[in-house]
Amino acid sequence: MATDTGWVGQAMAQSVPWVRSMGLEFAEVTPERAVVRLPDDAAVHNHVGGPHAAMIFGLGETASGAITMAAFGALLERATPLVVSSEVRYLRLARGPLTATAVLGRPSADVLAELDAGTRPEFAVSVVVTDAEGRETTHLSVVWTLRPNRQANRS
Repeated sequence: MATDTGWVGQAMAQSVPWVRSMGLEFAEVTPERAVVRLPDDAAVHNHVGGPHAAMIFGLGETASGAITMAAFGALLERATPLVVSSEVRYLRLARGPLTATAVLGRPSADVLAELDAGTRPEFAVSVVVTDAEGRETTHLSVVWTLRPNRQANRS
């Protein structure tokens, strides 16, 4: 698989309009870890002056998607990455710019081995969202799958 993952942030901004409209910043993207930032913007605040819960979830889910693309983007001709489920825990009021740090839950080689064996692998990505002072505000777990692409029937 390719090790150059500098393309991930730009590709996500081009293909996912929400990422572009929120101005998400991809600070680091590797197959093991992704760091994505959400700038503070009053237009997406909630009734208590911080980013709306939907924005925080979107930030975390995007970070999980970035690591998924970095780890498995070379497989897009074979399989489509899809979210299976997610769980979010809001721990404290989030204010100001936020940073989501995502970590792949198991080795990508194990996931690839399952795909190669003909199964539809699932893998979790853990995400911690912090505020500008480094305080944890939110934890997410996003479970992804690699759905094998159907081969076109040729007659």
